[in-house]
Amino acid sequence: MKQITLHTEELIDACRKGNQAAQLEIYKRYYKAMYNTSLRIVKNTAEAEDIMQEAFLIAFTKLESLKDNKTFGAWLKRIVINSSLTAIRKNNSHQEIAIDSIAYSLTNNEDIINNDIKDKQVSKILKMIYELKDNYSTVLSLSLIEGYDYEEISDIMNISYSNCRTMISRAKESLRKKLQLV
Repeated sequence: MKQITLHTEELIDACRKGNQAAQLEIYKRYYKAMYNTSLRIVKNTAEAEDIMQEAFLIAFTKLESLKDNKTFGAWLKRIVINSSLTAIRKNNSHQEIAIDSIAYSLTNNEDIINNDIKDKQVSKILKMIYELKDNYSTVLSLSLIEGYDYEEISDIMNISYSNCRTMISRAKESLRKKLQLV
């Protein structure tokens, strides 16, 4: 039996028609990235998994509001980020988790084997980012890891553009100081 791989746009159309197999395929394609996105923000594995699951439920129930199937990934990521930020606001205090579990979830196993030294450096930097104040950690994750620009971050975090630039600048400076101490 020959397996046919559908493009994401075709799968989204099938999801709109209630095709559960298409929903499962979309989930398989996006769940790791969405989990990692949430984990970088909430810093709690169980909570990140819950947020990721809820984001998929929201996405599948509100597919009608998606105007262009090509933007599904970005749209889903936005849902995950907004849900993660909402969770942080609700749980103003966050739980600490071991950096080993964060580093493991952020990398592929092949990368760990092939780039052990690089991985250790990345782990140190990630640990330092997560040790920063919550708002600094969040803006650096959105900027450096997720690749959002200042305007997008200011929209996501509901802050002014100039406040966003200042916060990222201060977060980077704080991270630089931590790195110099190592």
